[in-house]
Amino acid sequence: MLLWAGAGIGGLVLLGALALWFHYGTQVFFEMIRTGFAACF
Repeated sequence: MLLWAGAGIGGLVLLGALALWFHYGTQVFFEMIRTGFAACF
């Protein structure tokens, strides 16, 4: 059950990432990831 929940959440995250990629384009997508990663550290 926990494995299915994790797979479902992972699928939603992947789907959201792809939606952002198609909406904003590659350059903005990677810039957002880089900024978020820099904010964590």
